[in-house]
Amino acid sequence: MDIHLLPKKPKLEDNGVAESSSSEEEESSIREQEEALIALIDHRMKEVEQLKQRAAYYQSQAETAEKRLQESHSQLARLRGRSKAAGDGRDGGGRGSTSEGSADVNVVQVSSEPRTQSQWSKPLLVIPSINHKLSTVKAPAAAARSKPAVTSLAAAKAPEKLKRVAAPDLSSDRVTSETEKRSKRKLAEKEHQDLILSVRKSSSPHRLMFQSGSQISSQHKRKLRCLVLSPVDDRMLVTSALDGVVNLWQVDSRRSSATLLSSTECSSLKQRRWPEDIAWHPDGDSIFAAYSADGGDSQISLMNLNLSGDKKVSFLEGKPHVKGIINCIIFMPWSDICFATGGSDHAVMLWSEKNDTWKPKAIHRTQHSSAVMGVAGLQQKKIILSAGSDKRVLSFDVSAGRSELKYQMDSRCMSVLPNPCDFNLFMVQTGSLGKQIRLFDIRLRQTEIHAFGWKQESSDSQSALINQAWSPDGLYLSSGTVDPMIHIFDIRYNASSPSQSVQAHQKRVFKAVWHHSFPMLTSISSDLNIGFHKIS
Repeated sequence: MDIHLLPKKPKLEDNGVAESSSSEEEESSIREQEEALIALIDHRMKEVEQLKQRAAYYQSQAETAEKRLQESHSQLARLRGRSKAAGDGRDGGGRGSTSEGSADVNVVQVSSEPRTQSQWSKPLLVIPSINHKLSTVKAPAAAARSKPAVTSLAAAKAPEKLKRVAAPDLSSDRVTSETEKRSKRKLAEKEHQDLILSVRKSSSPHRLMFQSGSQISSQHKRKLRCLVLSPVDDRMLVTSALDGVVNLWQVDSRRSSATLLSSTECSSLKQRRWPEDIAWHPDGDSIFAAYSADGGDSQISLMNLNLSGDKKVSFLEGKPHVKGIINCIIFMPWSDICFATGGSDHAVMLWSEKNDTWKPKAIHRTQHSSAVMGVAGLQQKKIILSAGSDKRVLSFDVSAGRSELKYQMDSRCMSVLPNPCDFNLFMVQTGSLGKQIRLFDIRLRQTEIHAFGWKQESSDSQSALINQAWSPDGLYLSSGTVDPMIHIFDIRYNASSPSQSVQAHQKRVFKAVWHHSFPMLTSISSDLNIGFHKIS
């Protein structure tokens, strides 16, 4: 007889609580694993983005290095050809030895002839640095410090491994002795060109051909304040704004755009003020920012691009300014590295590095009767120029320890900017509408050799936040405006009006800087955008 066993009836009454608890634990475990995987995916997506940025940077570096290598080969071939021709000339009786010898010298020297419009497509001849500053491709500090909130031990360990892969130690590539840095700065120094002879000599301006511009978001939350190019690689630039953040960018000239490499919080320690002005160290590995002297706050910060995290930004101990805003900071164009600051306390300070510490020294405190708005150093002599709201521009000889010249203007002065090629020529920005830019020769006492200006439609006052910039050949000046335009001035043009104006932004333009290695202007505006304007 077949026996059929009946299935046992589950004991729902006894195991109901246990089975319910087990189900909840299983669901909780699944949720934890899901959260861990989501966090891990988010982290790996950030890592992929960072590595793509690095790959794009190294690809750009490789292409540039290859072009420079080809140029060097071509120059060497031309030099050898001329040398051989000179040798043949000497073998034939010494004829032509002088002319060939001078030709060899011209290969190395920078031509003193002004660059024409057609020459803008050719980069300036400079001897490049071999060790590029690789710190600019490091991951943003915020992304490097982020840790996904995972509960699984395996998932928690994975991002740590990824972070070690994404941020390799590149310190050995950045180590360069001070002697080597100084020698590279010496090689990169420009020769003096006498451009003053061409000022106001042309009855018509030399116009530049601008292509249609492009814009990208600055990634700042408040109005932009500063735009500065790297002194060693002008594909790198920094922007700062009223949000206290300093953004580091890599420029893509072919696409007329830029990639954000890092964002660093640089607000002052006590009052959480934003940088009023920023300056790039001549070696390109650090950025300095000036703040305010009120409330005993830190006055100068240093952002080391070779570091990350909390150690990236430090503040100098010196607090030489006694009150008010520090309006300007700029490095001097001398062999010994130092920078100057000018403040609302009427003072000009010179900061020098000794034993890894920056020490300030007062250049003068009482020679201006109002705020110092701009400072600059001359190339050929240790002279500091300072421009003030007291309508004065002072020339101070640092070596002699005394004032040399005083220029009295008819309105307040807001900046001073030496010409990059003619070391005797400098520009002063004033508050006179229609005559905002004045040109001076340091060898002539209080003699204005030219003046430019423009009319403003949206305002009757000249903002101190509007700044000018020289072109690399020293023949053009660009200026931001209260109106959404970039005005271009040709110093050879005998008229005072702009040689041309470029429609740039939706709101006021603060500054437009010229790149050295490719023909393009980069501008910032209160519309929170960065503009790129290519010159064809």
